[in-house]
Amino acid sequence: MPTLPQVLKDAEEKMKKSVAAVTRQFGEVRGGRASPALAEHLTVAYYGTPTPLKQLAAITAPEPRMLVVQPWDASLVQEIEKAILQSNLGITPQVDGKMLRLPIPALTVERRNELIKLVHKMAEEDRVAIRTVRRDANEAIKQLKAAKQATEDDVFDFQATIQKLTDQHIGQIDSLLKAKEHELLSA
Repeated sequence: MPTLPQVLKDAEEKMKKSVAAVTRQFGEVRGGRASPALAEHLTVAYYGTPTPLKQLAAITAPEPRMLVVQPWDASLVQEIEKAILQSNLGITPQVDGKMLRLPIPALTVERRNELIKLVHKMAEEDRVAIRTVRRDANEAIKQLKAAKQATEDDVFDFQATIQKLTDQHIGQIDSLLKAKEHELLSA
């Protein structure tokens, strides 16, 4: 059976992972600006094996509305182009010799609103995940109390600490959401 510090440490790690997950998800949502995170998650058939694009090419954003993908193996240009076209990015790559240029089109008002709804949904899913971690941690401390390994005061202090952690991590998600909303509206 875990101890109080172990339960607290596990809860904090899980909450941090939720914040990291929403940060990664927000990076994959196309705003008006070019970001290498937009294409990093795409998988390309590399000699029959699905491989993340970031392992096969350098992805840079030399301009605010342009991504450049430079594969380390020039024979992959066609496969990368195919992967980008099959993705849901809504970007048509331009092959330029041994590299691809990905022009990022401006967002319409309708598309901006769809993306804002999407990021709100992502943020809410991660808030729920954090609350689930809080609930699980509170259940663990109640089990410790039932097993006479924690006092009533320990339970009270622990629950207060877990609530502070929960509020802190949900606040981080809210600030990330606000920043992403601002990015989507101002792009």
